[in-house]
Amino acid sequence: MEKIVLDTSFLIASFELKVDIIEGIFNACDFKYELFVLNGTINELERLINSSSLSRKQAAKYALKLVQSHKIKVLKNEIEHVDDALVALNGYIIATEDSELKKRLRKKNIKILNIRQKKLVMLE
Repeated sequence: MEKIVLDTSFLIASFELKVDIIEGIFNACDFKYELFVLNGTINELERLINSSSLSRKQAAKYALKLVQSHKIKVLKNEIEHVDDALVALNGYIIATEDSELKKRLRKKNIKILNIRQKKLVMLE
């Protein structure tokens, strides 16, 4: 079974682009998988709720509800910076919209899920 970790940018993009990422992942992946987020991602979303513009607050609240409603498992990350923790994960597929993070993941040959054409979830 594959393990997919959703990062903050991917969760926020689901709200901003009005993309059902859960269904999108199901359609993009023809294999069994489990969904995860890092506890650092949860912390980032909570910070956005407390200190961002209204639209970012709404997106962060939506993302947290998505994680809770789909019972997405939370992984503890020992590395403080979330992007560094994602790059350090071995054997996981990373779902992200962060272009710098994608470059780092590609260098390590880590599989990436992202949103293409503002509507389709695709596996690279």
